[in-house]
Amino acid sequence: MKKGCLVGGIAGLLALIAIVVLWGVGIYNGIIPKNNAVNGQWGNVETAYQKRADLTDQLVATVKGARDFEQETLTQVIEARAKATSVNIDPSNLDPADLAKFQQAQDGLSSALSRLMVVVERYPDLKSNQNFLSLQASLESMADEIRFEQKKFNDTAQEYNNYIQKIPNNLIAGFGGFKEKGYFKAAEGADQAPTIDFSK
Repeated sequence: MKKGCLVGGIAGLLALIAIVVLWGVGIYNGIIPKNNAVNGQWGNVETAYQKRADLTDQLVATVKGARDFEQETLTQVIEARAKATSVNIDPSNLDPADLAKFQQAQDGLSSALSRLMVVVERYPDLKSNQNFLSLQASLESMADEIRFEQKKFNDTAQEYNNYIQKIPNNLIAGFGGFKEKGYFKAAEGADQAPTIDFSK
Protein backbone atom coordinates (compact mmCIF):
# COMPACT_ATOMS: atom_id res chain seq x y z
CA MET A 1 0.00 0.00 0.00
CA LYS A 2 2.77 2.39 0.96
CA LYS A 3 4.73 1.46 -2.18
CA GLY A 4 1.68 2.20 -4.36
CA CYS A 5 1.19 5.60 -2.71
CA LEU A 6 4.87 6.43 -3.23
CA VAL A 7 4.75 5.48 -6.92
CA GLY A 8 1.49 7.45 -7.35
CA GLY A 9 3.02 10.46 -5.58
CA ILE A 10 6.13 10.37 -7.79
CA ALA A 11 4.00 10.02 -10.93
CA GLY A 12 1.84 12.97 -9.81
CA LEU A 13 4.93 15.09 -9.10
CA LEU A 14 6.44 14.23 -12.49
CA ALA A 15 3.14 15.10 -14.19
CA LEU A 16 3.07 18.45 -12.36
CA ILE A 17 6.68 19.20 -13.36
CA ALA A 18 5.86 18.29 -16.98
CA ILE A 19 2.86 20.66 -16.95
CA VAL A 20 4.95 23.52 -15.50
CA VAL A 21 7.74 22.94 -18.04
CA LEU A 22 5.26 22.85 -20.96
CA TRP A 23 3.58 25.98 -19.64
CA GLY A 24 6.98 27.77 -19.46
CA VAL A 25 7.94 26.58 -22.93
CA GLY A 26 4.60 27.87 -24.26
CA ILE A 27 5.23 31.35 -22.83
CA TYR A 28 8.85 31.35 -24.06
CA ASN A 29 7.70 30.32 -27.53
CA GLY A 30 5.16 33.17 -27.43
CA ILE A 31 7.93 35.70 -26.71
CA ILE A 32 10.14 34.59 -29.63
CA PRO A 33 7.91 35.74 -32.54
CA LYS A 34 7.16 39.05 -30.79
CA ASN A 35 10.88 39.67 -30.23
CA ASN A 36 11.61 38.74 -33.86
CA ALA A 37 8.87 41.11 -35.03
CA VAL A 38 10.52 43.98 -33.14
CA ASN A 39 13.93 43.11 -34.60
CA GLY A 40 12.44 42.88 -38.10
CA GLN A 41 10.74 46.24 -37.75
CA TRP A 42 14.00 47.71 -36.46
CA GLY A 43 15.57 46.61 -39.77
CA ASN A 44 12.86 48.60 -41.61
CA VAL A 45 13.64 51.68 -39.49
CA GLU A 46 17.36 51.37 -40.22
CA THR A 47 16.68 50.96 -43.94
CA ALA A 48 14.59 54.14 -44.00
CA TYR A 49 17.31 56.09 -42.20
CA GLN A 50 19.97 54.69 -44.54
CA LYS A 51 17.96 55.84 -47.56
CA ARG A 52 17.82 59.33 -46.04
CA ALA A 53 21.58 59.27 -45.42
CA ASP A 54 22.18 58.30 -49.06
CA LEU A 55 19.90 61.09 -50.27
CA THR A 56 21.74 63.51 -47.98
CA ASP A 57 25.03 62.62 -49.70
CA GLN A 58 23.49 63.38 -53.09
CA LEU A 59 21.98 66.63 -51.79
CA VAL A 60 25.32 67.75 -50.36
CA ALA A 61 27.05 66.99 -53.69
CA THR A 62 24.42 69.06 -55.54
CA VAL A 63 24.67 71.97 -53.11
CA LYS A 64 28.49 71.93 -53.24
CA GLY A 65 28.17 72.74 -56.93
CA ALA A 66 26.40 76.05 -56.15
CA ARG A 67 28.65 79.10 -56.19
CA ASP A 68 29.33 80.86 -52.90
CA PHE A 69 27.12 78.52 -50.88
CA GLU A 70 27.51 78.89 -47.11
CA GLN A 71 30.12 76.31 -46.19
CA GLU A 72 29.29 76.38 -42.48
CA THR A 73 25.76 75.07 -43.11
CA LEU A 74 27.04 72.44 -45.50
CA THR A 75 29.69 71.33 -42.99
CA GLN A 76 27.02 71.01 -40.29
CA VAL A 77 24.98 68.70 -42.53
CA ILE A 78 28.03 66.58 -43.37
CA GLU A 79 29.00 66.28 -39.69
CA ALA A 80 25.42 65.50 -38.61
CA ARG A 81 25.17 62.79 -41.30
CA ALA A 82 28.46 61.25 -40.15
CA LYS A 83 27.26 61.23 -36.54
CA ALA A 84 23.85 59.79 -37.46
CA THR A 85 25.37 56.92 -39.43
CA SER A 86 27.99 56.16 -36.76
CA VAL A 87 25.43 55.32 -34.07
CA ASN A 88 24.62 51.63 -34.49
CA ILE A 89 22.40 49.58 -32.24
CA ASP A 90 22.37 45.84 -31.87
CA PRO A 91 18.74 44.76 -32.47
CA SER A 92 18.93 42.45 -29.47
CA ASN A 93 19.63 45.48 -27.26
CA LEU A 94 17.01 48.05 -28.24
CA ASP A 95 16.72 49.38 -24.71
CA PRO A 96 15.37 52.90 -24.05
CA ALA A 97 18.82 54.47 -23.43
CA ASP A 98 20.41 53.16 -26.65
CA LEU A 99 17.35 54.03 -28.70
CA ALA A 100 17.37 57.58 -27.26
CA LYS A 101 21.04 57.95 -28.30
CA PHE A 102 20.22 56.73 -31.81
CA GLN A 103 17.25 59.07 -32.10
CA GLN A 104 19.26 62.05 -30.83
CA ALA A 105 21.83 61.54 -33.60
CA GLN A 106 19.07 61.19 -36.22
CA ASP A 107 17.30 64.31 -34.90
CA GLY A 108 20.60 66.17 -35.28
CA LEU A 109 20.66 65.30 -38.98
CA SER A 110 17.01 66.31 -39.38
CA SER A 111 17.77 69.67 -37.77
CA ALA A 112 20.84 70.24 -39.97
CA LEU A 113 18.83 69.39 -43.11
CA SER A 114 16.10 71.83 -42.05
CA ARG A 115 18.68 74.61 -41.65
CA LEU A 116 20.10 73.74 -45.07
CA MET A 117 16.66 74.08 -46.68
CA VAL A 118 16.20 77.51 -45.08
CA VAL A 119 19.60 78.69 -46.33
CA VAL A 120 18.85 77.40 -49.85
CA GLU A 121 16.04 79.98 -50.08
CA ARG A 122 18.77 82.62 -50.63
CA TYR A 123 20.12 80.83 -53.71
CA PRO A 124 17.68 81.14 -56.64
CA ASP A 125 19.90 79.15 -59.00
CA LEU A 126 19.94 76.23 -56.58
CA LYS A 127 16.21 76.49 -55.90
CA SER A 128 15.53 76.12 -59.61
CA ASN A 129 18.01 73.26 -60.10
CA GLN A 130 15.96 70.24 -61.18
CA ASN A 131 18.28 67.75 -59.47
CA PHE A 132 18.07 69.69 -56.20
CA LEU A 133 14.27 69.92 -56.40
CA SER A 134 14.02 66.19 -57.02
CA LEU A 135 16.30 65.42 -54.04
CA GLN A 136 14.35 67.84 -51.84
CA ALA A 137 11.07 66.08 -52.73
CA SER A 138 12.68 62.68 -52.08
CA LEU A 139 13.90 63.84 -48.65
CA GLU A 140 10.42 65.07 -47.74
CA SER A 141 9.00 61.70 -48.81
CA MET A 142 11.69 59.93 -46.75
CA ALA A 143 10.69 61.95 -43.68
CA ASP A 144 7.16 60.56 -44.03
CA GLU A 145 8.50 57.03 -44.53
CA ILE A 146 10.71 57.35 -41.43
CA ARG A 147 7.76 58.53 -39.31
CA PHE A 148 5.69 55.60 -40.60
CA GLU A 149 8.42 53.05 -39.79
CA GLN A 150 8.98 54.61 -36.35
CA LYS A 151 5.28 54.36 -35.53
CA LYS A 152 5.19 50.76 -36.71
CA PHE A 153 8.26 50.02 -34.59
CA ASN A 154 6.65 51.62 -31.53
CA ASP A 155 3.46 49.56 -32.05
CA THR A 156 5.46 46.34 -32.40
CA ALA A 157 7.67 47.15 -29.40
CA GLN A 158 4.60 48.00 -27.29
CA GLU A 159 2.99 44.65 -28.09
CA TYR A 160 6.22 42.86 -27.16
CA ASN A 161 6.70 44.92 -23.95
CA ASN A 162 3.10 44.34 -22.87
CA TYR A 163 3.53 40.60 -23.36
CA ILE A 164 6.78 40.25 -21.40
CA GLN A 165 5.62 42.53 -18.56
CA LYS A 166 2.54 40.46 -17.71
CA ILE A 167 2.67 38.02 -14.81
CA PRO A 168 3.80 35.21 -15.14
CA ASN A 169 5.33 35.99 -18.58
CA ASN A 170 7.79 38.35 -16.90
CA LEU A 171 9.33 35.42 -15.00
CA ILE A 172 9.97 33.45 -18.19
CA ALA A 173 11.15 36.62 -20.03
CA GLY A 174 13.61 37.42 -17.24
CA PHE A 175 14.85 33.84 -17.19
CA GLY A 176 15.25 33.92 -20.99
CA GLY A 177 17.09 37.26 -20.97
CA PHE A 178 14.36 39.20 -22.78
CA LYS A 179 14.36 42.89 -21.89
CA GLU A 180 12.00 45.80 -22.48
CA LYS A 181 12.43 47.60 -25.81
CA GLY A 182 12.61 51.37 -26.13
CA TYR A 183 10.33 53.64 -28.14
CA PHE A 184 10.84 56.49 -30.56
CA LYS A 185 9.67 59.74 -29.00
CA ALA A 186 8.86 63.14 -30.43
CA ALA A 187 11.83 65.48 -30.72
CA GLU A 188 12.23 67.92 -27.86
CA GLY A 189 10.07 71.01 -28.43
CA ALA A 190 7.85 69.24 -30.97
CA ASP A 191 4.85 69.88 -28.71
CA GLN A 192 5.14 73.64 -29.24
CA ALA A 193 3.82 75.23 -32.39
CA PRO A 194 6.39 77.33 -34.29
CA THR A 195 5.94 81.11 -34.28
CA ILE A 196 4.96 82.40 -37.72
CA ASP A 197 5.64 86.04 -38.52
CA PHE A 198 4.00 87.31 -41.71
CA SER A 199 5.30 90.85 -41.22
CA LYS A 200 8.66 90.11 -42.85
